[in-house]
Amino acid sequence: MSDLTRFGVSLPTELLEDFDRLLARLGYANRSEALRDLIRERLADEEWREGKGVVFGTITLVYDHSLGSLTNRLLDISHEHHDLIITNLHVHLDYEHCLEVLVVKGKAAEIRNLAGTIIGMRGVLHGKLTLATTGKRLGDTVEKK
Repeated sequence: MSDLTRFGVSLPTELLEDFDRLLARLGYANRSEALRDLIRERLADEEWREGKGVVFGTITLVYDHSLGSLTNRLLDISHEHHDLIITNLHVHLDYEHCLEVLVVKGKAAEIRNLAGTIIGMRGVLHGKLTLATTGKRLGDTVEKK
């Protein structure tokens, strides 16, 4: 960060103790790193909500590939939305189930609609849209010493 500002935060003791236990479980070195991550996450969520500019994310699916029509439809959708789908990763989990991760880039509303269409398809057992950001609005991620 080009400038580092220190500030105090008042919290109920029990809330801080819960937070510290969470940080220990997640492996954070200190509260500052955790607070920075929470702030970045909220700002990224707002970037998606506002829908301004280009946003990034992943659509993760677990589906039953024995439904041949689903596999073909997923392929068709990937071609239809080549402008939004940057790449994909396909993993065979077992004989009947596959994991697919689509990396997406575009307008937030278009990506949400695409994710909803795919996740709602018959044969998709689990689906999740994960939001990401370029980080340009979030500042540097490494504290200078």
